[in-house]
Amino acid sequence: MGLSALTGAAWADAPVVRAVSARMVGGGWTFDVTISHPDTGWDHYASGWEIVAPDGGVLGYRELTHPHVDEQPFTRGLSGVVIPPGADYVLIRPRCTLDGWSGNPFHFDLPR
Repeated sequence: MGLSALTGAAWADAPVVRAVSARMVGGGWTFDVTISHPDTGWDHYASGWEIVAPDGGVLGYRELTHPHVDEQPFTRGLSGVVIPPGADYVLIRPRCTLDGWSGNPFHFDLPR
């Protein structure tokens, strides 16, 4: 299991990846991603995150279907992510309903 933290954000209201853990389960990876965001309600909330390969290909997407106004930071998982052979890291990129994709993806070194 790996664990990392990120400080700062691309802009004030962008969601921020605070921690990531990952483990190999069967033929795929399971990721647990902790995000913080100043959710205000249905008009502005963290709406998902994606896992991106070093070559830019999207490996998985976790949709977040409701605001987390009273649960900050919060952690959600995604299972069955297939990592390309030879990749030793992935990028985690969060998004929100108002600002879209964060311009500052989180670099996560895969545990081996």
